[in-house]
Amino acid sequence: MANDLVTPDWPAITESEAVEVLAHFTDDRAKASAAAVTWRSPRPMSAAALVTLGDATYFVKRHDARVRSSERLALEHAFARHLRARGLSTPAILATRDGSSVYEHDPFVYEVHECAPGEDRYRDVPSWYPFTSHPDAHAAGVALAHFHRAAADFPAAAWDFGPLIDADLVLAAEPDDAYRRLVTTRPGLVRATADYDVLGDFASFLREPIRVAKARLEHVTTQWTHGDWHGSNLTWSGPADAARVASVLDLGLSNRTFALHDLAIAIERSVVDWLDTAGLGVPSIDYGSLDALLAGYVSVAPLTEDDLATLAAVLPVAHVAFALSEVEYFGSIVDSPANVELAYQSYLLGHARWFDSPAGRSLLAHVRAATPSNR
Repeated sequence: MANDLVTPDWPAITESEAVEVLAHFTDDRAKASAAAVTWRSPRPMSAAALVTLGDATYFVKRHDARVRSSERLALEHAFARHLRARGLSTPAILATRDGSSVYEHDPFVYEVHECAPGEDRYRDVPSWYPFTSHPDAHAAGVALAHFHRAAADFPAAAWDFGPLIDADLVLAAEPDDAYRRLVTTRPGLVRATADYDVLGDFASFLREPIRVAKARLEHVTTQWTHGDWHGSNLTWSGPADAARVASVLDLGLSNRTFALHDLAIAIERSVVDWLDTAGLGVPSIDYGSLDALLAGYVSVAPLTEDDLATLAAVLPVAHVAFALSEVEYFGSIVDSPANVELAYQSYLLGHARWFDSPAGRSLLAHVRAATPSNR
């Protein structure tokens, strides 16, 4: 979490576990017995591993069913197939012998993907680590625009809010009511926030920026979006100074929001150094990566001056739903009060307060003044 190494929330995938799972995804059970784990993900909120089997390498991921149900995984897999059918590179998903893309073994569910092409060069750095080069940022912007075009006609309705899921509160008919319902009707979230004045904090720090954002979204078109666009969810082809995104990973936060929300998430994840990797004591802003990300995006999908103003309005509150989903996860699934505090104070409220600071307002002004594309 942040820059710190912590004990993962879930036990690592063992070799015997990988063998058992892969046995359900192959007709050759004896072959599955030779599976070997070659790498385990360091991310604390998931359990995943690369597993070799013969000449192939697979990505095996385990979820607690309270976080990802088999129905939710099946929807993610349908979304991935939709994207692949429209030419976007995302890893193919294996099916079990009975045709399901999900293997259930209570209390867990598993998915198995083919290994993504390209170099996974952000895999061992913390999530939300800034881009290591401006060409990477530009390539990520290009790829995000292509992702949005490929995803635009995926017809599924929005997935309900829950632990570790992106969503959108800004588009709610009455954001105050939507927020109040979330924090009073979801038992896990109610327990996790029992020590906080949630509705008071919403009124103090979130109501006004949500109002400002919502005022610009009267005619927005909703669509399925990625929800977690940053360097470690992409693989890369070619040298760092000539980067191209080879494949898009991890649709776990995908949901029906809108394209500018997703672009705001991409900026927040990768342009502001929330982890303070330079040790400055405050988050720094990589304006070069911001310009490169936006230039890459508009080279594929035009953004007008009005779009850029809307993007700047959405940025301070694009994180709100996922921050609340983290609060619920830490409070009701893994019982981590310290991480509840981190997610609530530093993420939910802290990011909103930062966008109202001189540094945050400077970033928003820079977005509004970016060069539009009116093609």
